[in-house]
Amino acid sequence: MRRSFCVIGIAALLSAGSTASAQQAPSWSPPAEKERCPSKWGAGDERGSANHQKPAAVLKAVGLIKTGEVIEIAHVLNDKMPFFGTRRFDMHVKRTFMNDFSNRRGSNEELVVSEIGQVGTQFDGFAHQSHEDSLYNCYKISETSGRGGFSKLGIHNTGMFFTRGVLIDVAGFKGVETLPDTYEITVDDLEGALKKQGTTIQAGDAILINTGWGRLYAKENARYVKSCPGIGVKAAQWLITKDPILLGADNWPVEVAPNPDKQLSLPVHQIALVVSGVHLLENLKLDELAGKQVYEFAFAMQPLKIQGGTGSTVSPVAIR
Repeated sequence: MRRSFCVIGIAALLSAGSTASAQQAPSWSPPAEKERCPSKWGAGDERGSANHQKPAAVLKAVGLIKTGEVIEIAHVLNDKMPFFGTRRFDMHVKRTFMNDFSNRRGSNEELVVSEIGQVGTQFDGFAHQSHEDSLYNCYKISETSGRGGFSKLGIHNTGMFFTRGVLIDVAGFKGVETLPDTYEITVDDLEGALKKQGTTIQAGDAILINTGWGRLYAKENARYVKSCPGIGVKAAQWLITKDPILLGADNWPVEVAPNPDKQLSLPVHQIALVVSGVHLLENLKLDELAGKQVYEFAFAMQPLKIQGGTGSTVSPVAIR
């Protein structure tokens, strides 16, 4: 009798715990297709926020150049970079030949084995992330992917970026070199940093966020990829209401990782790429910009023309 009572009691506790868990909804869920499609850029659009790249954006950016100083904001590509999973970067030098002519001209090349769209300082295209089978503007992976790449939303569609860039130095605002591991950047943090800098956000801006995490890049790789500070869901939604051309950061996913809501896996990737059609730019090198307090500049970047690719290794620059 006592054993039966114990079994029944344990079963009841497990059932109650299961019910409570089931009733706890995630803090964010991807909206239904009817709520996000067609994109604000129109049915059939493949460029999303890149549609901001017009002659007026170029002229505005040119007007910001006062000294001509170029600040590189990309890391060097090599085998010392932090990688995820099977991503790699192997370079093998080839001595191709020594010409048998009077000037004895030699030639060298290299073979690079890498996931060239998703290593180093990298730019995410819309085919990179989905909600189940659904991509940006409700294109379907099952209908657009093939062995030769994606027939829709390929990274080759984006073109060059030359626009106003804005640095939001959240680490500087907090008075630290590096934000703590897994620190979620809030709307208050963004507004506070912008106010301190005397900077405003305009439609079509390339918005770059300094967390200080980039100081670990190629130095403490295990810690770098394990977690990172970054924007949370609400901060991402707030930034996207500003209508940027892209969101970037000096960490690996732009957003905080892991997300404070343990039910969610990188939700800002879906909010930006899938729901809103806003590109993401990861693994930036922002220490020089932050150190020189360069908060407004001309931003220039050209993704590789990878036909049907999901992303591109890039080398963006800030010009002031």
